Order: sequence, then C-alpha cells, then structure tokens
Amino acid sequence: MSEATPARSLFHKSRRSFLLRKLHSLTGALPVGGFLLFHFWTNAKALQGQERFDAAVSEISHMPYLPVLEIGLVVLPLAFHALYGVKLVLEGKPNVGSYTFSRNWMYTMQRVTGVLAFAFIGFHLWQYWAQKWLGRMAPEEFYPRLCADMASTVGGVPVIALVYIFGIAASVFHFANGLWGFCFSWGVTVSRRAQRMAAVVFGAVGLVVFVLGANTVIYFATGAPFPGTPGPAAEGARTCADIAAGPGRASLAAPASH
Repeated sequence: MSEATPARSLFHKSRRSFLLRKLHSLTGALPVGGFLLFHFWTNAKALQGQERFDAAVSEISHMPYLPVLEIGLVVLPLAFHALYGVKLVLEGKPNVGSYTFSRNWMYTMQRVTGVLAFAFIGFHLWQYWAQKWLGRMAPEEFYPRLCADMASTVGGVPVIALVYIFGIAASVFHFANGLWGFCFSWGVTVSRRAQRMAAVVFGAVGLVVFVLGANTVIYFATGAPFPGTPGPAAEGARTCADIAAGPGRASLAAPASH
C-alpha cells in the first residue's frame, strides 16, 4: 500500500501536467488566437478614416455583457496562457537529439517570442484597454491617441511604432507556430507530410496577419498605408494625416480626465 501511494501521486502529477499543457495549447489557439485576429481586423478599419474606426469600436463597446465576455473569453484565457507559458519557458530544455534542427529552433523561438509577446500585449493593454476601464480614455479618443503615439519620435526615431511592429511580429510568430504545435499535440497532423503542409499553411497565415497588423501601425505612424491598400471609405473622412496637420493635435491626443 505504501508503495502504491507514490506511484499514484506521480500519476496524478503527470496527468495534471498533461491536462494543463493541453489547456495551454487550446487557449492559445482559440480564445487568444481568435481575439488576436479579430483585434487586427478591427484596427484595420482605421485605414478608412476615424469615422469607420470609431464605428467599429462603438459596436464592440455596446455589445451585451461586454465585461463578462472580455474577462471570460479574453483576459482569463490570456492570463492563463501567458503565466503557464512563462512556467514552461523556465522549465523548458530544448532537446536537439529528439527533434530535427529546424523544429528545435522553432521550439526555442516559440519560447522567446512568447515572452516578448507577453510583455508587448501587457504594455498595449495598459496603454489603451486599461485606460478605458479606469475612465481615463473614451473610445472615441483611441484613434487620435493612436495617431499621436505611433507618430511620436525620440531623436527622429519612431520608437513606439517600432515597438509595435516588433511586438506584432513576435505575437504573430508565436500564434502561427503555436497553431502548428496545436495541430501536432492534438493529433491533427500525424504524418511528416501533414506536418510540413501545416508549417507552410500556418507560415502563410502568419505572414498575412503580420502584414495586416504592420500596415495599420505604419498608417497610424505616417498617415499613409502600404501602396495599394484602400484609403478612406468616404471623401473628407478624417485621417491621421488630418490630425497631424491640425492645430488641435495635442488636445486630441491627450486622454480625458474624469
């Protein structure tokens, strides 16, 4: 009886670790990954002018049970995925003998980009989402604030915009490579051929998502998106270029005090 107890305890510990890893993989692919795509798509409305962007933000702000949805479907899954991910980073030991060199490299990059994405998303949430919750910024102030923040420079260098581009790159790589890991760990891609195809597909998805996010940052920073990207939906729509040229830029960019 005394010999069975440690074995049973070890089984429970290993099973708990297995379930937590599965939950970590699931939260990264579905609620967190879905929110990332939705967030980039909503922010891309900025390319069509402030009116379209404000309308998209207002539509989200007036969703029924928004606080419950934000906490239950975004904040809690994101917090679990991030904190358990940090635990995995601290415990992780890349094993070159068990994986091909490329997958071992991806394993390492997944951990590195996870830490970078964690720091970036935390910074972004504090800058905007938390300020809205604290009553320091109204939803209609997001657009001019983003224009001002992304266009700001230190010694002529757009530091905030560069932080966002690198942060988006880390987040998207972590998401796309995480989708490969999700399919592998959940038995979706069993054969080597399926795994190679998944790497190509998710790599292409990651590239498209990165371009979508980076294009929005560049627009906020310069007032002009990538060539060929649709401009404002209506003639006379207010854009970042108008805000930068207007005399009231400073007052528009400053968060409201309540």
